[in-house]
Amino acid sequence: MHTQAKPTGALAGLRVIDLTQMLAGPFCTQILADHGADVIKVEAMTGDGTRVTGPFCADDTLRAFGGYFQSVNRNKRSIAVDLKAGEGRAILRGLIDNADIVVENFRAGVMERLGLAYETLRETNPRLVYGTVRGFGDPRSGESPYAQWPAYDVVSQAMGGMMGITGPDRDTPTKIGPGVGDTIPALMLCIGILAAVNRVHETGQGQFVDVAMTDAVLAMCERIVYQTSYTGDVPAPEGNRHPLLCPFGLFRARDGRVSIACATDAFWEKLAIAIGRPDMATDAAFATNAARVERQQQVIDAIEAFTTVRTKEEIAAVLGGKVPFGPVYTSAEIFEDPHYQAREMLVEVEQPGSATPVKIAGVPIKLSETPGAVRQRAPLLGEHTREILQAAGYAMHDIDRLRNSGIVR
Repeated sequence: MHTQAKPTGALAGLRVIDLTQMLAGPFCTQILADHGADVIKVEAMTGDGTRVTGPFCADDTLRAFGGYFQSVNRNKRSIAVDLKAGEGRAILRGLIDNADIVVENFRAGVMERLGLAYETLRETNPRLVYGTVRGFGDPRSGESPYAQWPAYDVVSQAMGGMMGITGPDRDTPTKIGPGVGDTIPALMLCIGILAAVNRVHETGQGQFVDVAMTDAVLAMCERIVYQTSYTGDVPAPEGNRHPLLCPFGLFRARDGRVSIACATDAFWEKLAIAIGRPDMATDAAFATNAARVERQQQVIDAIEAFTTVRTKEEIAAVLGGKVPFGPVYTSAEIFEDPHYQAREMLVEVEQPGSATPVKIAGVPIKLSETPGAVRQRAPLLGEHTREILQAAGYAMHDIDRLRNSGIVR
């Protein structure tokens, strides 16, 4: 089981003040923490709102946090501060003055009202990289008419174009299962922050990094932009098919679905032979991708004549390693697959309040010399308040006074 250890990794030495909550911001700062950054999660006195979101272990009587919070806040330290109090804001200002990065996902204007705008902070910390992720971005980069609209994953998926090309048919736009409307912007923000940090090393000057959730989703849906620009067509949901490639999608198996993606004619030839249809590999009506797109249903019918009478495991025995192929997994199947064990993608951590460790998703970015790692579970609320304030120069009696007066927890 992974426990507290001295941070290592490619980002060791960077200090991050994390003012984020929910999913997008915490997911970004967790990536930094996984790779060695010292991430100090500054929480309200009541904590990040996701602490009370389940699921919880059946024997967890403490309920300090559930699976949601555990999954996106590992490797961080927590300090709880009352930012409504002047002394609380002064504590935060001092932490930021000694940090490399600050990340927040409040609505535009909140930090300004606290007297902690980027322009103010950089006066005393010119090297500061200030990262934000909001539904429609920060006015500094271009003021959206929706700048003050609150947004969650489902909103950015909808307005960024992702739902508009996802679903079983043209009339049924569909939400993608995971919170990609949050996690994609988080990844974009992480890239922007690290680009800005690199620039600091060259110039000594920090900068403001702004990611709008809707912008990030649109960027990931890049195909719809060029399709409309080049042809005037407006893409719509097309089920489990691809408008430009065939075969490329999901196919029925006896016990579920499998994915097959033949983006080249060479792969198609191998697939046709494997499913017992070598005639379709050489027939001009199917030999090229353009021809197969025109006769998409015939191609799908030929493949499903092979797949529907076999299990996912039986299909894998025939197609695995020959063409781009993968079964559609449930989470239970992921837990059993040796790939995820070998890649350390199911990591066991302590769950406070429970006698049983839990598993969370591991670190997907593998670095050969400075690997990231899950070093510790998500923090309890204010678990590190005392050590953070001591390191910032506060005397023990001052820390006790701050706690007794409700400024920190």
